[in-house]
Amino acid sequence: MFAREIWLASLLLVACGGSPSDTTETGTGTGTTIDASTVASTTMSSDPATTTDTPTTTATASTASTASTGSTTSVTTGESTTDLPSSTTTDDGTTSDASTGAIDPPASLDDIVDGELEMIADGHMFTEGPVWSLEGHLLYSDIPANTIFKWVEGGPSEPFITPSGNSNGLEFDAMGRLLAAEHGNRRISRRVLGQDAQTVVDTFEGLKLNSPNDLILRSDGTIYFTDPPYGIQQNQKELAFNGVFRIDPGGALSLIADDFDRPNGIALSPDETTLYVADTAQEHVRSFAVAPDGQASGGAVFIDLTNDLTGDPDGMAVDVFGDLFVTGGGGVRVVTPQGALLGTIMVPEGATNCTFGDLDGMSLFITAQAKVYRIRLKVKGLGLP
Repeated sequence: MFAREIWLASLLLVACGGSPSDTTETGTGTGTTIDASTVASTTMSSDPATTTDTPTTTATASTASTASTGSTTSVTTGESTTDLPSSTTTDDGTTSDASTGAIDPPASLDDIVDGELEMIADGHMFTEGPVWSLEGHLLYSDIPANTIFKWVEGGPSEPFITPSGNSNGLEFDAMGRLLAAEHGNRRISRRVLGQDAQTVVDTFEGLKLNSPNDLILRSDGTIYFTDPPYGIQQNQKELAFNGVFRIDPGGALSLIADDFDRPNGIALSPDETTLYVADTAQEHVRSFAVAPDGQASGGAVFIDLTNDLTGDPDGMAVDVFGDLFVTGGGGVRVVTPQGALLGTIMVPEGATNCTFGDLDGMSLFITAQAKVYRIRLKVKGLGLP
């Protein structure tokens, strides 16, 4: 899930001596904290009915953090610090726990961000496809290094699966098996950890897939994935299009759309009735209506994210409110289910993908070129305890 030029640059690194063996010295987590002033929010004057957003401010050194002990939450905005009770009661008697976020959907980036950006890994070639394991660790791909790395709190990132088939997007199924979109093997694979991966699909109507990029799993076992040509040369391409596909629970492959330029990140709404797909080259996200049987239709532009900042729409994640976290455009852009842009969590490097994680599901992990970042949030990721 990355721009063509970055992928080609990564391929050059491999051609110039990069190999899986080189990764044993990479990914050492430094725990570096980025100053709050770098986590700038861009507040937009955005009408949910339109996809045109005009920046009105860039900016903020506003952060919030929950104390590890005691009954107050310390919120820092600018130079002032205010102690808030750990829970508040609304006029209608409803109680909201400050440690889990507001009961109402976020209305601004201040309702989202609850900490500072922290670098947890560095020294990679090109990171992508992060996924949080319910066993309490993060997995992510280093595509040119042909390796999936594992990060555990308090330690460095370490190679976990090598070779990985130049994996990109990763996902766990209900049985704890790891699904991967593999560039090198041009397939969607599935493996029981500790065993070799098995092919789920690698052809469509007798022709090889391009280079599967990202995937998302529906609760009934349906897999949706994108298939741009980033991981292959033009003369290797067999399909006449760059598609979005569906694998039903029985393993049958069907085409959802063939009119994308560069289909990339993919995500589902909390109720699984909307499928979101980023088209990197067109700098927008499209949405599809998902039927009860898993078939998807439509594909209208959901939000235009044209931007002059580093990175175009790439990998995505969704919170429990249905807000879409879209990498690109200077960091991670937060979009409401109505298509309003709340702002941008700024990242120093070009962000490629993101996922929610940590034991409470309230951290956002962001892959960004050679690095991986984490930032604490006030909202919980979809599908996490």
